[in-house]
Amino acid sequence: MVRRLIILPILIFLLHSPATADESLVNILEGIQKNYGHLSGLSVPYSREVITRSMSMLGEHVRGDMASGTIYFKHPYLLRLEQEKPKAETIIANNDTLWWYIPDKKCAYRYPAKDFGKELRLLSNIFRGLSQVENNFQVLLKDRNKSGEYEIELIPDPPWQEINKINLKITEKYEIQTVRIHNQLGSITVFKLGGLTEKEGFEKGFFQFIVPEGVRLIVE
Repeated sequence: MVRRLIILPILIFLLHSPATADESLVNILEGIQKNYGHLSGLSVPYSREVITRSMSMLGEHVRGDMASGTIYFKHPYLLRLEQEKPKAETIIANNDTLWWYIPDKKCAYRYPAKDFGKELRLLSNIFRGLSQVENNFQVLLKDRNKSGEYEIELIPDPPWQEINKINLKITEKYEIQTVRIHNQLGSITVFKLGGLTEKEGFEKGFFQFIVPEGVRLIVE
C-alpha cells in the first residue's frame, strides 16, 4: 500500500511532464494547419501597431504608431496589404520583389524581397497554416493566457539579423488572432487579425504592381 502511494504521485508527475506539453503543441499546429492549410486564398482585416522600446518601457497605456486595412493572400507566397488608415498605402510582395506604394507622396519603392520582406514572408507562412514551421523556427508553447488563448513563441533558427522572436496568440478554435514581431532593437510590431474570408480567385494582376503615370519610382 505504501509503495502504491509513492508510485501514484510519480505517475501523476509524468503525465503532466513536458511530453504532454509537446503533444498539446502538436495538436495546436495541426489545428492551425486544418484551418489555413487548405485555403488557396483569403482576405482578413488587420490593425497594426508599432511600439518602440521606449514606449514599451512606459507601459501599456502608451499607444504606438497605428494603422489598419486589409491583407490579401494567395497560396503559396503572394501577399497584398491595403492600408486604409491613417492614410492609403499599398504593399505587394512575392518571392522576389516587394513594392511599397504611397499615393499621397506620388512615389513607389521597390525592394528585393530577401532584404526587406521577412515580416511579410512570416505572414505568408502564417496564412499557409505554419506549414513546416519547425524548419525555420524553434517553436515553444507558452502557458495559456487569462482569456484562454494559446500562446506560441517562434525563435528564428538560424537567427535573423532584424527579428528576435515572434509571439502568436491563438484562439481555442485554432484561429490566429495576434502576431507580435519583436525587433532586435527592442521595438514590437503587433498585427491583430480579424475574421478571415476565403477567396478562391483574384482578378488578373491583383498581386502585380505597375507604376502609375506621374509616380516616382525609387529602387532600393
